[in-house]
Amino acid sequence: MHLAVLSTGELVDNPRPLVAAQQRIRSLGRSLSRKTGPDRRTGRRASKGWERAAARLGRAHARVSNLRRDGLHKLTTRLTREHGTVVVEDLNVTGMLANRKLARHIADAGFAEIRRQLAYKTGWSSGRLLVADRWYPSSKTCSGCGTVKAKLSLAEREFCCEACGLVIDRDHNASLNLAALAAEFDSAGSGPVAARGADQKTRVRGQVAMKREPGTASAGQTGTVPPQGGAIDRVLVEAH
Repeated sequence: MHLAVLSTGELVDNPRPLVAAQQRIRSLGRSLSRKTGPDRRTGRRASKGWERAAARLGRAHARVSNLRRDGLHKLTTRLTREHGTVVVEDLNVTGMLANRKLARHIADAGFAEIRRQLAYKTGWSSGRLLVADRWYPSSKTCSGCGTVKAKLSLAEREFCCEACGLVIDRDHNASLNLAALAAEFDSAGSGPVAARGADQKTRVRGQVAMKREPGTASAGQTGTVPPQGGAIDRVLVEAH
């Protein structure tokens, strides 16, 4: 699972701090369960051993949270410094968490925190955060010819276009589509500058495709436009 994908093909992996610390957290949890804890019904107080074990478990969880936050800050700071526009998907995280096999990894990624940090950091740098509609088929659309696949399972890591023969990493393909969508949004003349700061959505090929995040300079999955020209990049904040 990647936290971000640039149109250059660079992949930013999810460090998964919770998964890395899971064995220790489980061990501390088992140790805590063997201690005498508090009981409200009987008024029993926790033993000193239980309090020490609970403190160790709390510190382990706090460390995971701090590692995740630090990693996300480094990523979002880099993106907003290097690019004037960042594109993110409006992910249905609640629906994704319903998948028991992926729920822990999705929760460990901190997608909501990424979007929150990007929103205020792009505001600081006079950049903009674009939000692609969750129904925009960025992964299913061929970045070469524009053909849209009817189906593309999560197990398929490569995008193979039957129309033009393009074979490309699915996330890289999606990043190119989102970067192109951002450029098309600008050329349509309905960007945030024209909208005087209000959230805007624009129809691309007949569907609502993008809007600008409040508080950013203008109106993606995470795609990016360098501040001073150059190729458009996109950051993919999703669990593909």
